[in-house]
Amino acid sequence: MMTSTTETPARRAMRLKEELAKWTFLAPALLFLVLFFGYPIVKNVMMSVQEYTTRTFYTGEAPWVGFDNYIAVVSSSVFGTAMLNTLLFTVGSIAGQFTIGLALAVFFKKRFPLNGVMRSLMLLPWLLPMIVSSAIWKWMLDKDSGIINEILGVVGVDAVPWLTSTNVALAAVVIVNIWLGIPFNMTILYSGLQDIPDELYEAAALDGAVGWRAFRSITWPLLRPVVSVVLILGVVYTLKVLDIILGLTDGGPANATVTLATQSYKLSFANFEFGQGAALGNILVIISLVFAVVYLRVSHAEKED
Repeated sequence: MMTSTTETPARRAMRLKEELAKWTFLAPALLFLVLFFGYPIVKNVMMSVQEYTTRTFYTGEAPWVGFDNYIAVVSSSVFGTAMLNTLLFTVGSIAGQFTIGLALAVFFKKRFPLNGVMRSLMLLPWLLPMIVSSAIWKWMLDKDSGIINEILGVVGVDAVPWLTSTNVALAAVVIVNIWLGIPFNMTILYSGLQDIPDELYEAAALDGAVGWRAFRSITWPLLRPVVSVVLILGVVYTLKVLDIILGLTDGGPANATVTLATQSYKLSFANFEFGQGAALGNILVIISLVFAVVYLRVSHAEKED
């Protein structure tokens, strides 16, 4: 006997109800994404191709200028410096945050008294508001009364103009950002280490693979998916760091710490050139997307090999 494959009206109605229920639950999330992510992105793109100034808020007029805003920000004398500073700031911050965070994650994987308390204390820099952290560090790095130079003076080192010298200001900002990013890296990497079975280390120890050999043969290969997430999120976050730099140096001295993010902010909210600020912000978004795509492709190719 052949079974008919025709869907009955009752079954069709049930399937439609199930689909409707799915979309009912998804609707709030989709609406949230459209309103708070989709609209700002589209609006920013539109502003970048318009002459959007303070006058626009009163008249509603924003003449179309095409790519003039992009040309203006790229040809600006500050763009090259901002691009180089962004690169140095990002590479230095990520290298320091990741290296120290991974070392601390491996350290805290070992069981010892007060392990949990110490890990909790390590999260404090991450929990403090950025503007508070920058204010504290600005006081600490002050040339005349900062605690850092006081300590250096004890060991016979002359006071360093951390935030007022074009030679060391960027390095000082990188150090502060490393301090802020260590807890995030440590927490995520520590979670990844917890998923690696201890039996693998015990079996490797029988073959003499301990210490660095165990890390290279077991820890690193199994931790790489987590490492990819940490690095991508770290780079995207670091590229848009704004408040720390503004709080410490305001992009100075002499543009020594200006980045694409701070320049985009100044164009929009200091010069009120919202179109150019939006254009520079879009360039920053494109750089972040390109890095994420390239890194994921390289990681995927290495896994296949």
